[in-house]
Amino acid sequence: MRSNLNERQNEIWNEIQREGEVKISELKDRYAVTDMTIRRDLEKLEALGLVRRTFGGAIPVTLDVSLKDRDAMLTDEKMRIGKSAAGLVMPNQAIFIDGGTTTLQVAKHISPDSSVTVITNALNVAAVLMEKGIHTIVAGGMLLEKTGSMVGPIAIEALSTMAFDQVFLGTTGMTAEHGFSNSNSFEAELKRHAMRRAGQVNVVADASKFGERFLHSFAGFKDVHRIVTDREPPEPIRSAAENEGLQIVVAPE
Repeated sequence: MRSNLNERQNEIWNEIQREGEVKISELKDRYAVTDMTIRRDLEKLEALGLVRRTFGGAIPVTLDVSLKDRDAMLTDEKMRIGKSAAGLVMPNQAIFIDGGTTTLQVAKHISPDSSVTVITNALNVAAVLMEKGIHTIVAGGMLLEKTGSMVGPIAIEALSTMAFDQVFLGTTGMTAEHGFSNSNSFEAELKRHAMRRAGQVNVVADASKFGERFLHSFAGFKDVHRIVTDREPPEPIRSAAENEGLQIVVAPE
């Protein structure tokens, strides 16, 4: 629960994430309050950058932050995570790395001498691997300009013919109740397909993702083998991970 929202506002925010839209007329009847009260609730959610108000309601804000902006966030933590995650890669493996600034750090720390094959849907990841001389296959598709990721049916079709020893996926949210989530439906769908083709599933995420939930869930804790992060997660995430046998790897300082 976000501490700067009251109980009703939290419930409204959770519904917006779950349903993708809310209507003022329905909310005022449910909570037995006036139109103006609900409008103030939505104004607060909008001021926090969580929603965009529409005629008669609100929808969630699309949180596809550009790679340039994300590169400047938690740089040291992401480097530590990337280095630890890259240490999990064994020689001659076939691995998949999806788009994101933390997954980019995985690519940056893979040894050029590891004789791995990397499949990726991310242009920034492919560029780093090309410079290092690592054998790389790019899954083409529809380009998301903000994130530099290739998604959609063409990318999914490319993955459907492959088998990965490991996959390394980013996430924008992680909760015990809803697992791992993403703000973009296309990216979430591709993550799900990559996981189905994988022997081991690794999620790389800094601690800012703990307790955050976004509209599109792509995995539960039972679907993931390992989380690589920069800090021990809080309860109830830690207990949920232990119950599902999910390994938590905390990158050293």
